[in-house]
Amino acid sequence: MSTAARVFLLFSFGYFVSYLFRGLNIGFAAPMTQELGLTAADLGLLTSLYFLGFSLVQIPAGAALDTWGPRRVEAALLLIAALGALLFGLSDGMSGLMMGRILIGVGVAVCLGGAVQAMAQNFPRSRLPAINGVLVALGGLGGAMVGTPLTALLQVITWREASFAMAGVCLLTSVTLWAWATDAPIVKQQKRRPDLVGQFRGTWQLCTSGAFWQITLFPALTGGVFYGVQSLWVKPYLMDVNQLSLASADGLVSLLGLSAVAGCAACGVAARYIERAGISLYNFCGLCLVLFLATQFMIVVDAPVPRVVLWFLYGFVGNSAILTFAVLAGSFPASMLGRATTFFNMTLFFFIFIFQVAIGWILELWAPVAPGVYPAAAHQAGWWSLLIIQALSAVWYFWPVKIQVALGERA
Repeated sequence: MSTAARVFLLFSFGYFVSYLFRGLNIGFAAPMTQELGLTAADLGLLTSLYFLGFSLVQIPAGAALDTWGPRRVEAALLLIAALGALLFGLSDGMSGLMMGRILIGVGVAVCLGGAVQAMAQNFPRSRLPAINGVLVALGGLGGAMVGTPLTALLQVITWREASFAMAGVCLLTSVTLWAWATDAPIVKQQKRRPDLVGQFRGTWQLCTSGAFWQITLFPALTGGVFYGVQSLWVKPYLMDVNQLSLASADGLVSLLGLSAVAGCAACGVAARYIERAGISLYNFCGLCLVLFLATQFMIVVDAPVPRVVLWFLYGFVGNSAILTFAVLAGSFPASMLGRATTFFNMTLFFFIFIFQVAIGWILELWAPVAPGVYPAAAHQAGWWSLLIIQALSAVWYFWPVKIQVALGERA
């Protein structure tokens, strides 16, 4: 096997593992609720802490990747994820579960960024769009695995044993990355790499840039809703609101994951042709996200459309926020692009954290019908609230007067 192929397989599997962690609580929710007496708010908080831990370390992790390379950094952080999964499986209370979930988020924080960097170091530039598309698609298969496959597995083992197994997978992945992946040859840089303080200074420039927020707020909010629902709340919605059986709900969860993979690949291909045709990628991204809003609306009002079609569309266009990375590349100077994409990623994952917690809080405003089961009105109130927030951000995104990018490189 060639070095490039080995690097691709190892880092792709690392990203797959990180994606699995996002949605494990979909399957864990029922047995954890029965065993530990967790509420909807507890489940929302626990699941969202993965995304909080992930987002908080994005900037320093990016600096570490530039300094020590993806092999060393990802292998080291996956040991933290293994520790988090072990702690999660051993815990009998919220404090231990919360700490375990945060450590998992920290531990898989570079599984995508490190993989993208490794691909750039080992493949020709002309092949990177296709390579990265396959990478993201393979990782996204983890979203399909938390549906029917995870439910079937939990008929054989407990959620604690599944957590221990994930700890073992993280440990094995860390060891194989360290031993079998290779570092790219050291290339002398003409300019000094920005240090961590410099990176934070550049990030502050982005944080105070109106142009950055006009470009990214709408995609970050929609991406936060999509991943927040996919990784926890989709299954309760299907069972509590649509009154679907466990098997039917699991099937749609898996369909959503597979359609998200297909949508991600399609967006990457479409972006290439859209740019070649001279069409604004910014507007194309916005229109895809508006279609996502329309899909959410049809789901909430229970439109007379087959649920298979609705949830396929939900997954297919829900990933449209990834086009924002290409929009940023055409909007910010190359010297700021790394921080722009990192900060967008951090914002996106922070919104996932916020929305998962918020839906749990909203559900708690209604008395549960049974342990872990809430009225349809409770779920719909949460969905309507998030839909309104997204719609308001869409108005600014398409506002006729655009804020111009005016960032200087001071870092």
